[in-house]
Amino acid sequence: MQKFRDVLSRWNGGDLSMMEAGELLGMSERQFRRYRDRYEEAGEAGLLDRRLGKISTRRVPAEALEEMLELYRHRYLGWNVKHFHEHLLRDHNFSWGYTFIKTQLHAAGLVERAKRRGAHRRKRERKPCEGMMLHQAGSRHAWLESQPMLDLIVTLDDATSTIYSAFLIEEEGTASSLQGLLETFVAKGLPSSLYTDRGSHYFVTLKAGEAVDKSRLTQVGRALRHLGIEHIAAYSPEARRSERMFSTLQDRLPKELALAGIADIQAANHFIAQTYLPAHNARFARPATVEDSAFVAADPQQLAQILCIEEERVVARDNTVAFARLRLQLPHSPIRHHFVKATVKIRHYPDGTLAVFHGPRCIARYMPDGAAIQEPRCTGKAA
Repeated sequence: MQKFRDVLSRWNGGDLSMMEAGELLGMSERQFRRYRDRYEEAGEAGLLDRRLGKISTRRVPAEALEEMLELYRHRYLGWNVKHFHEHLLRDHNFSWGYTFIKTQLHAAGLVERAKRRGAHRRKRERKPCEGMMLHQAGSRHAWLESQPMLDLIVTLDDATSTIYSAFLIEEEGTASSLQGLLETFVAKGLPSSLYTDRGSHYFVTLKAGEAVDKSRLTQVGRALRHLGIEHIAAYSPEARRSERMFSTLQDRLPKELALAGIADIQAANHFIAQTYLPAHNARFARPATVEDSAFVAADPQQLAQILCIEEERVVARDNTVAFARLRLQLPHSPIRHHFVKATVKIRHYPDGTLAVFHGPRCIARYMPDGAAIQEPRCTGKAA
């Protein structure tokens, strides 16, 4: 009403035409003229909807509504609303709409409201050529007899479903993801993109259920960005081609391992790589739509320096560096007298070995238990 009075005042002052006044109020020029006349005759009361307080001529009589509900309770109980509505129209001379009937049955508690359906999904088309998109995922399952549950880490191509890397590990994590990527990239080259779930070793998610934070990179994310590979987060399991592949693997691979008499992880991984995967790919892989490959060749040595866990540390006063509950002693170096308070990078490789870099130079290498590796000398450079 306040808005109408303001617009009417501007119209009376000649600032607005009747058409402009109607547009400001969201009505036609003719409707504005009616409202003006009603306001002049009855004031603000003239602007009220004249239907208020009046019974609609289309209102269903209470007796007829109760009759419909009684029919459902005693004759059609348990029927779906659509079926019931059809019989009302055909057999009982009711002319009300389906939505009205459904609303009344819901209100009376005779029919439960349907659960909200998710968005309609269509099967995603495969990429046209190999190397455009890879999938990586882990599946926890009883892969070996007389062994606890293990994770199978699989890296496969979207275009062909060819599995490039698969191995068993006690628990999926950053190291296993990087190992699968290293095996694949060394053998095939760099893909255009990698599609994974939103596990914490792949992405940082500030709040469960929300989108991933791509500005904060995990170790896997850092390596992929360094290599120029797009990292795509999956928001539904159905979208990941690896999920469909795992149902086949869970059915076949344990039986093959048991038939071969394999019961330990090391022997199983050798069998998977040398025997099972070639047979599996020959059976289930399909040719790509386009024969060209999107893989880009890469230097294996450079890949090894990128596809690893990399963290910065400050050297202690005794020329040691703390990492993963280890105290790594830096050896004497001809580069400088000591490294006290220097910032160094520690690289933890998928095979468990470690290396310490000062700038571009590797100044020490270590076994997984922290024992120094003397030979061959660490001459690698930072990537």
